[in-house]
Amino acid sequence: MSDQLDQVTTEPVSGVLHRVRPAQASADKRPCLLLLHGVGANEAGFIELARQLDPRLLVILARGPLVLGPGRFAWFQVNFTPAGPVIDVAQAEAARAKLLDFIGQLPGWYGVDPARIWVAGFSQGGIMSAGVGLSAPDRVAGFGVLSGRILPEVLPLVERGPKLASLQASVSHGVHDQTLGIHFAHQSRALLAGLGVPTAYREYAAGHALGADMAADFQRWMGAQLNTTHSVS
Repeated sequence: MSDQLDQVTTEPVSGVLHRVRPAQASADKRPCLLLLHGVGANEAGFIELARQLDPRLLVILARGPLVLGPGRFAWFQVNFTPAGPVIDVAQAEAARAKLLDFIGQLPGWYGVDPARIWVAGFSQGGIMSAGVGLSAPDRVAGFGVLSGRILPEVLPLVERGPKLASLQASVSHGVHDQTLGIHFAHQSRALLAGLGVPTAYREYAAGHALGADMAADFQRWMGAQLNTTHSVS
């Protein structure tokens, strides 16, 4: 399949705007990775990473619904205060529901294997990924939080129980992050351990950025996920 990352498509049911990097090989049920950008960015920032990811994957770059300015989008509004980030809870919940609607359309829209869908993102995109995975562990195989956090507001929605043990999580963070401090990663690691979610955890001598080392480690984690999961019959 040709590269389609220069085209923006709208999924008609959820209304999510997105770009697609098709899987290299045609298959009836394709494994899929959904990548989510951070606040004030857009999905095009993931194009280079998408082209480097495992060719077995159908990679989708989704755009946040909140317009902040030309080429700048978000999943929800956030204000950074001395006491920590303060979010618009209603917007975050609406975005989580929209993403779940979108994920539900992927098998029919793109021939995606419903048992092999992963969601990951940077910063606010990682926040959304964790919220989707923890609240709907039957909808995704795993999630990645790259320089993000887990919202306390999403914890009441967590489906606690054996389904969480079937999830796989990856948490990566820079120890010098001045936007979302490293303590958020430590909190995520402890929370996921308490929930029984198998988690790969990595720290980097970096700030709030998706650096080359973090991207490479995430690619390796994603490849391992593909090697240990199987299509539904």
